[in-house]
Amino acid sequence: MSQGEIERAARTIRRGGVMVFSGAGVSVESGISPFRGAGGLWSRYDPSFLEIGRFMAEPEECWRVIREIFYGTVPEAQPNAAHLAIADLEAAGYVHVVVTQNIDGLHQLAGSRNVLEFHGTTRALACTRCGRVGPVGDALSGPLPPICAACGGVLKPDCVFFGEPIPEEIRARAFEEAARVSAVIVVGTMGEVVPASYIPRVSKENGACVIEVNTEASAYTSDVTDLFLRGRATEVLPAIARALAPGVVPSSEPAPDSGSLGG
Repeated sequence: MSQGEIERAARTIRRGGVMVFSGAGVSVESGISPFRGAGGLWSRYDPSFLEIGRFMAEPEECWRVIREIFYGTVPEAQPNAAHLAIADLEAAGYVHVVVTQNIDGLHQLAGSRNVLEFHGTTRALACTRCGRVGPVGDALSGPLPPICAACGGVLKPDCVFFGEPIPEEIRARAFEEAARVSAVIVVGTMGEVVPASYIPRVSKENGACVIEVNTEASAYTSDVTDLFLRGRATEVLPAIARALAPGVVPSSEPAPDSGSLGG
């Protein structure tokens, strides 16, 4: 990542109408382990505890693992410099929407307002019987599994388990946003999880510039990304925010086409 590359990214983002598409890499420096890769959760835990069929059959056993992983560290995690920079860019009018694959809620804690949580959140619980959704509160302080006070059904984290579809409203909104933004900042994701991984591709097909921020090449780098900024999100995104001088109203100039960033 060079200063010239940061300035090129800033010139495109300055036009406004930008989507941020984020993945687990954004939250790593907040102390949250990614699911995949070296040291990821799947290298230490059996991912079947998040399969909806197994959860419904063995809720107590699955909840023991879920509580350890998601509620032992996530409630203490705080937004890092990358989350804060994204929120600053939204407040300044550059970022229109954040579509995140993360379930940790850190974008909202950082101050981002228009956030679509594609895979849901662990910061709320949903009843598997009546569908009621509410805050975690002290539901996990008693016996497992936690039970819905309204109907007696088993509660689960309000996130998408394996075997469950993406909620249609969220899926539709995310892809509608992807089709109309002028630029996308892809950050902290390898682009391996479908259908979320299609979102930047839809933007690209509709003429958006794709700026990628990752520590290594992803499934997007060779054929979707227009500008690859190699580096940690906590360094690259604040650098972009500084280059944009947050608080300046975006220009009304038309957005560049997908080739405007060069190779």
